[in-house]
Amino acid sequence: MTGGSTAVSRLFGAVLLAMAVTACAAQTPQAIVEPPAPAPSSSPPDPAGVAANELGVVPILMYHQITPDPAGEYDQTPAEFRDELDRLYREGYRPVTVAQYISGELDLPAGTHPVVLTFDDSTSSQLAFTAAGTPAPDSAAGILAEFGARHPDFRPVATFYVNNEPFGGDPRALPWLAANGHEIGAHTADHANLASLDGEGVQRQLVLNVRAITAAAPGVTVRTMALPLGIAPRDRDLALAGSWDTTGYRFDAVVLVGAEPAPTPYGAVDPGGVPRIRSGRGTVPFDSAYWLDWLAAHPDQRYTADGDPARVSFPRRLAAEVDARWADRANPY
Repeated sequence: MTGGSTAVSRLFGAVLLAMAVTACAAQTPQAIVEPPAPAPSSSPPDPAGVAANELGVVPILMYHQITPDPAGEYDQTPAEFRDELDRLYREGYRPVTVAQYISGELDLPAGTHPVVLTFDDSTSSQLAFTAAGTPAPDSAAGILAEFGARHPDFRPVATFYVNNEPFGGDPRALPWLAANGHEIGAHTADHANLASLDGEGVQRQLVLNVRAITAAAPGVTVRTMALPLGIAPRDRDLALAGSWDTTGYRFDAVVLVGAEPAPTPYGAVDPGGVPRIRSGRGTVPFDSAYWLDWLAAHPDQRYTADGDPARVSFPRRLAAEVDARWADRANPY
């Protein structure tokens, strides 16, 4: 047999062998291969090692317009907003919503600090869309989304307090916010001065607002509200709960306009008046720059996470500050 014939014979023999193996495999039950067991999750670090203090204060920042031409003292340019996000990230802050804050649903990496970003009035500078249907790059939502894409450990979520016909009446806006993890909160139907209304008027403003939000974004529960102008109704309880025209509302928290960090959710917090810090062009007394500087200079005063959402860790000297609702999670060290 020639060399060429020998090569062909070998190739033909290899093909027959492969066919036999395949046929055998088809008739032989395959062994069940168990997936590898997941690696055990690592335990959170020692709270003392990260100086955990989950009884510290939480900055809740309040924004209005994000615009190249600020008109009000609470407005910022896109560049200023980006700079503030950069600072928050560098200093270890990680965003949560107002609803997560007030309920104590704070699941943060050890050693980081919660910050809440809130936007009032539902203007197009906060959320508008490009022709492609994505958030405008210089809108608040667009800047947040882009920042989160560059920093995957910075969850780009905020709480947007909206009036009726929010964001220029764009029907895409509220569903987009809900789908991207943002909280949608109440801000009354018409941005009303609640102190100027009787009880029925207050409840009507809030019911109409909640109805509009839930109609535009089915499945959303409106859990918190912001007082327009920072002015409470004469009956403060109506800001938290009420009803009108057979529809009721009940909020977990009402946020104010200023002017200091909020207390820990695990201590003495008044859900009817949660303070916020105003963020503007540097002309607002006790603004975000002032308080972020203060917290950087007094790190023992700010909320620092222990990395375990099932416990509330803090220095033992602060044990008396834990509210009784959280006593079973208390972890003094």
